[in-house]
Amino acid sequence: MRLWTLHPKHLDARGLVALWREALLAQKVLRGATSGYRHHPQLHRFAGTKNPPSALAAYLKAVHDEAMRRGYQFDGSKIDARRFRGKLQETRGQLLYEWRHLKRKLKKRDPKRLRDLSSIKIPAPHPLFKIVPGNVRDWEKVQ
Repeated sequence: MRLWTLHPKHLDARGLVALWREALLAQKVLRGATSGYRHHPQLHRFAGTKNPPSALAAYLKAVHDEAMRRGYQFDGSKIDARRFRGKLQETRGQLLYEWRHLKRKLKKRDPKRLRDLSSIKIPAPHPLFKIVPGNVRDWEKVQ
């Protein structure tokens, strides 16, 4: 499961679809509707909020918005109605680590997309996140 700190606009089609599926699964986990993945490290930053499902709903909303912008047909009715008002803090180190990780993936599966993103040095974060100084997060499995 990868819930990107990166803005969904940076993802290729395959990555955006995978993010949508994984975030919907994460929403189920945070609602207590599944027994698996409850301790997945990607969920720590959501689980630490006052209302984890609403934070995940805000995350999903931005993914859905990007999908709609691209003309995809993601079912927005699957997003919890509760809304999170605020931002989650994430580190610059985490954002940049994920940027390198995405570029490695794109090198193999979508070289054109990688070329299109080549001029970007600092990627935009997902709208839910406020980027603060810091290193890659301890829960990240650094490759």
